[in-house]
Amino acid sequence: MLRQKPNHVDILILGAGWTSTFLITQLDNEKITHAETTTTGRDGTIPFRFDPESSDEEAYKQLPAAHTVLVTFPLVGHGQSKHMTKLYRSVHGEENRWIQLGSSGIFNQCDDWNTEDSPYDSNDRRAIAEDELRECVDGCVLNLSGLYGGVRVPRTWIPRLAKTKEDVRKRKAVHFIHGEDVARAIIATHKKFTPGKRWVLADLRVYDWYDLIMSFSAMAEDEDGEESEEQGAQRLQFGKWVGELMLEEKVKALPREMTSLGRKIDSRGFWDFMGMWPRHKRLS
Repeated sequence: MLRQKPNHVDILILGAGWTSTFLITQLDNEKITHAETTTTGRDGTIPFRFDPESSDEEAYKQLPAAHTVLVTFPLVGHGQSKHMTKLYRSVHGEENRWIQLGSSGIFNQCDDWNTEDSPYDSNDRRAIAEDELRECVDGCVLNLSGLYGGVRVPRTWIPRLAKTKEDVRKRKAVHFIHGEDVARAIIATHKKFTPGKRWVLADLRVYDWYDLIMSFSAMAEDEDGEESEEQGAQRLQFGKWVGELMLEEKVKALPREMTSLGRKIDSRGFWDFMGMWPRHKRLS
């Protein structure tokens, strides 16, 4: 059933994907009005596809005015952020605030601790668009760590991240944040907006890939039919590699020493500023 398009909402979600599966429930619980778009208009959403080559305002007339516009899909390079915000504001005025979701992967300039104020890869195409949004409309960027929850299950990612023992050897620190906490962070930013700010978000933990791989390997031995025999054997092989690497690198126990894990994220700044802490405090 098609929902009637509202004229004004508190939050407009451009791109109702994985994040929205957590966000919409919390918005409803807090009585925050919202509307969502998808490229196809599925499930009663508003059909909208951002075309950086088009200056036609018609697509933006189909969107409601919003207090906060959340962009969940990546804008890239120079010009896209200006283009989108200009077209939206030409239809709905300038009384709106913008949040862009991005990746913490751009914080790769310091091989130690990184905060929201640390150097980042400003030449990254997504970072360029994010900086443009911060400049042209005082937008706020939330750079998220590894997203999990719902259909995103970290223990199933190992074969995609590494193919060989040498691939595993390169894996050091990794960070995560649950979809529910992403949703809480978006709502907090909506309520306590920080113009022009870039935040980096994680669940306040640093995970050691060796430790995770060994844990996931143990899970393969305990599970009953949740994965194929080949997948289970694959994870056991990864666990065997970690054991061998511990001997080769003289690692006495897991997790490894923090100083050996390279790039790490300190996300206390966001949670402290917003007066809240992650609900999912450990990878499950």
